Amino acid sequence: MLDLKPGLAKIRIKNLRLRTYIGINDDEIRNKQDVLINITLVYRAKDAVISNNIEDALNYRSICKTVIALVESKSFALLERLTQEVLDCVMNFERVEFAEVEIDKPHALRFSESVSITLTAQRHA
Repeated sequence: MLDLKPGLAKIRIKNLRLRTYIGINDDEIRNKQDVLINITLVYRAKDAVISNNIEDALNYRSICKTVIALVESKSFALLERLTQEVLDCVMNFERVEFAEVEIDKPHALRFSESVSITLTAQRHA
């Protein structure tokens, strides 16, 4: 994880539960399954802190809506692909300096609560 420097804010979208087609087995291809998404976003918040104006902030509601539309409209064979596409989606918001996306697939393994993949990206100055 990125060390936060003064002026950087960390936003966490926690436990976003969505349904999508995820997997390679026939049953997984035919039936939507739950996935649990956690996203961490880092952006320069100095202007938003000073102005107290939404136009100067990272609009996490817009990001969340975009992620929901992406995940619920497509199918994915691999959790890695789903995670990368969500990461790419959030990095398309130019104010995002750093993002971490973790996606859990509940009950993917017997005797396990879930299996998850985590990917990160950082914008270079």
